[in-house]
Amino acid sequence: MDLDRFLYHLQFQSERVIPADWEPAWDDAPLPYKLYQHLQEVPLDCDLPFSINEESLASTTGLKRLGHLLWYTYGQTRYSETANPGTDGLGAETMQAFRRFVPSGGGLYPSELYIYLKMEDVPEGIYHYDAAHHRLLLIRKGNVDSYLRRALGNRWDGTDAQGILFVTTMFWKNFFKYNHFSYRLQGLDAGALLGQWQEVSARAGFSTNVHFQFLDRRINHLLGVDEGEETTYAIVPFADREFIREEMPLSEWSGDIPAVETRHYQRSINVLDFPYIQEINQQSMFDSPQQFRLLTGKEDVRHTEPAQPLPDVEPPDYDLAEACRKRHSPELDFINQKISLKQLALLLKGTVQPYSTDLYEKEHRSSMTIYGCFHGMEGLPDGAYRYDAQTHSLIEVDQGDFRLPLQKAMKLDNVNLHQVPICLHIAGERTHYKKVFGYRGYRIQQMEAGMLLQRLLLTASALGMNGHPLLGYDAKACDRIYQLEGCGETTLIQIPLGRYHPKSCLLGSLHT
Repeated sequence: MDLDRFLYHLQFQSERVIPADWEPAWDDAPLPYKLYQHLQEVPLDCDLPFSINEESLASTTGLKRLGHLLWYTYGQTRYSETANPGTDGLGAETMQAFRRFVPSGGGLYPSELYIYLKMEDVPEGIYHYDAAHHRLLLIRKGNVDSYLRRALGNRWDGTDAQGILFVTTMFWKNFFKYNHFSYRLQGLDAGALLGQWQEVSARAGFSTNVHFQFLDRRINHLLGVDEGEETTYAIVPFADREFIREEMPLSEWSGDIPAVETRHYQRSINVLDFPYIQEINQQSMFDSPQQFRLLTGKEDVRHTEPAQPLPDVEPPDYDLAEACRKRHSPELDFINQKISLKQLALLLKGTVQPYSTDLYEKEHRSSMTIYGCFHGMEGLPDGAYRYDAQTHSLIEVDQGDFRLPLQKAMKLDNVNLHQVPICLHIAGERTHYKKVFGYRGYRIQQMEAGMLLQRLLLTASALGMNGHPLLGYDAKACDRIYQLEGCGETTLIQIPLGRYHPKSCLLGSLHT
């Protein structure tokens, strides 16, 4: 099984990882959420605030505050019904779906959330967040600080955390539709979820540090998940910035811990094999902290191109809850309306902000690069540009109107790029960190791209715009536009962005 060729096809020839005769079995589709059976339930507060900020959360503590944060991060927030033209050109096909504030390929939400809680009003232990019912279900009871320290390579001191978030991926939840191409989507989905948690928890005054490196089998064992169908992608300890906790005595699980027996329902009767995903998942696992690595910040030496300074602005301060409610992915709803250079500056400045991960020794900006093709911008010639976050400027790559080449590179005509003034691309290392992290580097890179994407989408929404994340494009064609082959980068995701008409659908809020 050639995993290098598999990753190449995911990036440049996606049709090679989906059989030509592939048809999703919609009548046997899995649920977009995991339903555990016969576990102790901890209800979460359903009297949810209409805003999410330090002022609206000031009167909440402990489990009540956590319930609000989890709902805004990954709860089911609304129900939508959309009518699309029928495949035969006659009539319409109606699609109903439960939606969340984070985007997900096909609205399938392959990620799941688990949480280790050390709060006074609930038993210490590992819980699953049941998004379908907005509640916690107790998987494993007890203090597991020592176990987690070792599984994180002693890079975490358990005494300073009120909880730890675990983001997992259930492979079948979107494999049933996208076949092996789902592996690319799963990393991006997990990253968008991490980006949403960072934004939401920051409003509550929580400090967070994302861990991409840990002993996978130990963590999966702790959560009680079957790694043949689900695995952990990221771990995020969180604590109030003012939180101080006395050392708690460790329970009987300070060493090796017993397995937990759980049952869950996913609805699908016929679950197919996904051999490439299972193989690359096994090859991506870390068995020893000696495998953990740090990235070195790359020094960009491309200083010869003309630079366009952007207006000096501060990152926009906005109501996150309002931005979440307005965020959606326009398709044919974009309108060709000019965007000012100041708005573009606010968008980019608000997107590229430092955050903490275990990939660097200290807080660091994303290693991703933002490129963009702009048309009709006030004060900016049409062309392809690279955003330089250090100087807050646009570096010209090439001049011209690139809307037609970008449209030709689209594999589906679900967005009219001639109506879009901004088409951004998030780019990353062409070899997906393989030299540093092996095959684990691919999923780390996709999650990094997803985190940056979510911050971009929320900032755009706050500025009265919206973006539509796309993977259905010719990456080689877009790489040529930005002249990326020579600098070892490739475009990971495409985001047309601009003003839009309201989407034509029925939408019901699940907010109480």
